[in-house]
Amino acid sequence: MKSDRFRFGIFEFSATDRELRREGELIRLQAQPAQVLGCLIQQAGQVVSREELQREVWGEGTFVDFDRGLNFCMAQIRSALDDDATAPRFIRTIPKRGYQFIAPVAMAANAASEPAEPTGEGRKFSLRLVVAGVLVATLLLGMAFAAGYRLRTKDASRRLPIIAVLRFDNETANPDLATFTDGLTDSVVERLTSMSQGQYNVIGNAQILRLPRSERDLKAIASSLGAAYVVLGQVQRSGTQTRILAHLIRLPDQTHIWVVRMDRTLDDPLDVESQVAQKVAAEFSPRVAKDASGSALPEAPSH
Repeated sequence: MKSDRFRFGIFEFSATDRELRREGELIRLQAQPAQVLGCLIQQAGQVVSREELQREVWGEGTFVDFDRGLNFCMAQIRSALDDDATAPRFIRTIPKRGYQFIAPVAMAANAASEPAEPTGEGRKFSLRLVVAGVLVATLLLGMAFAAGYRLRTKDASRRLPIIAVLRFDNETANPDLATFTDGLTDSVVERLTSMSQGQYNVIGNAQILRLPRSERDLKAIASSLGAAYVVLGQVQRSGTQTRILAHLIRLPDQTHIWVVRMDRTLDDPLDVESQVAQKVAAEFSPRVAKDASGSALPEAPSH
């Protein structure tokens, strides 16, 4: 009888029961995330499109917000597997296509199946299997040691805090300023990256960061991107000037660390973008570095 249980790393997944276990301990996983995980595992190594997952899990006639539902499922799965979207060990996101289960998967024996007692030639065959198993185990141990070394080198970058920069909100009711807010967002990403000095990583191009404010979920951003901080910006009209606010927020508790405010006229939008981005990076960078290390935050700059 073919097994319906799959083993990968320290995890085991039952396709029939849709149960995920870590070293034998059951991990709570809701129905839809479990279905998505099952689809990915059963097609391990292949790219499974978002459309295929929609058909398999939600059905053809679904009218729910599929994109948000699937993003929620992936966040739950990655949390259960302790996986990192920026350096995945189990599930890789293929932009604009879907997802790929990248970890080696092996079939696990069903609990109800009992092995037959070997006799005669069967015992000799079993002995040869044991010897072969020892050789394979030795080889795998060497490979695991090499892989562990590579993972340890990656751990240093994974431990760096991640700053996610959300698209600045145009709150002026003037749609012509959308180009300015997009350019300002990109400038902030560029300046934060330039001033990081290996103390943090910056993500600014993920689709989840470009959603309208009404659809944003900071907890989902923290979970799916592994972000420890977000930069949330606003562009507002203040009389004849344009007011720009940039908030540095710690995740997942959503605590404000710092806020930058600048009032400018937009006679030269590119110059304003550069000024704001420089100020935001100059004030946010040291605060992220200090806060992530548990040190006291820098005092407010004197003006």
